[in-house]
Amino acid sequence: MAANVHASCVRLDRAAALFGAPRAAAVLLLGRSGSGKSDLALRLIQAGATLVSDDRTDLLVENNHLIARAPANIRGLLEVRGMGIVALPAAAKARVALAVALERPKSRLPAPEFYTPPPGLPVRVPLLRLAPFEASTPARIVLAVAAFEQGLFREC
Repeated sequence: MAANVHASCVRLDRAAALFGAPRAAAVLLLGRSGSGKSDLALRLIQAGATLVSDDRTDLLVENNHLIARAPANIRGLLEVRGMGIVALPAAAKARVALAVALERPKSRLPAPEFYTPPPGLPVRVPLLRLAPFEASTPARIVLAVAAFEQGLFREC
């Protein structure tokens, strides 16, 4: 079973090296229209990530992992505001390691949250709330994937 959600997704690939995150890990970018999903995906791609999907993402479960892929009609396409729709190299699918809700964080040190996909997809992944247009957001995303995957978070 697959569900289609309003989200963009990138696989970290070379961007993962910055903090030692897994190259195959993907990040699901969640937000309403105009919230910055494509812009943030573009900045992560600039840092070495690979596009999986832009604006609409199919989610499914394989081997107890949440998997993202692009709908066939938009595979390899990224909408760049002020430019248009651009064809880019894209990964066919990727394992989602982190979901990011594009909104201002509610606290400096948030309690752990999880993204629960639509019904029928019984897998949860860590969820962060980040402001999409801050300069450090792409680096925070890569660091968060590394921290979740390697158990690097510490209590204060």
